Amino acid sequence: MAVSVAAAVKTIINRSPFISEMLIQEVISFSNLAKSIQPKVESLHGDKVNTAAIVMAIRRYAEELKASQKEIGSGKIDYEIQMKTNIYDVNFSRDDSFIPKLQKLYGIVRPEQGDFLNITMGTHEITLSVSENHRAEVDELMKDQQVVHRYSDLVALTIVFHGDFLQTPGIVYLAIRKLAWENINIIEIVSTMNVLTFVITREDSHRAYEALEAFLDEEL
Repeated sequence: MAVSVAAAVKTIINRSPFISEMLIQEVISFSNLAKSIQPKVESLHGDKVNTAAIVMAIRRYAEELKASQKEIGSGKIDYEIQMKTNIYDVNFSRDDSFIPKLQKLYGIVRPEQGDFLNITMGTHEITLSVSENHRAEVDELMKDQQVVHRYSDLVALTIVFHGDFLQTPGIVYLAIRKLAWENINIIEIVSTMNVLTFVITREDSHRAYEALEAFLDEEL
């Protein structure tokens, strides 16, 4: 289905956090970008589009992106970043008969003593992220399950917000975009009411911490 030139430009830009970031930072030529994405714009639009129209659409969307970033930083939100190392992450096919066994983890893992535990249940899969010192118990618990992947020696970077986090749209998106800009791969994302956690590899942890801290200081 054909879309407007403006909609086509937004779709293409939104697919790349790098282009969005460069537009906000004003370090990319609208003309060069327009020429680069012109074939994709024409494909989505369903007809030929001149470069000038694409440039205009890029210019307008760049202003929208910059305005939305300013809105995010308009209200003060306090935060703290916490880091937990030695995280074991295992993803396996969902088996409803297994779900009652998860209760055993709550008797083993002690978050109040510094342990990490997150259980994410999707329609088709379940993911466990837990402190690696409990790996043996976790593996024994799910020895008959169909494992999709396992990762060890991961790091959990947790942002704890104090303020009107939920009523401030765009923070999660911008944080993820910032990590993507730094070429940091995210293994898991965990979000609760005022807490946002990224589970990443150990080698990316320091860069991710610095990137998130810089982003939060600049934008909040």
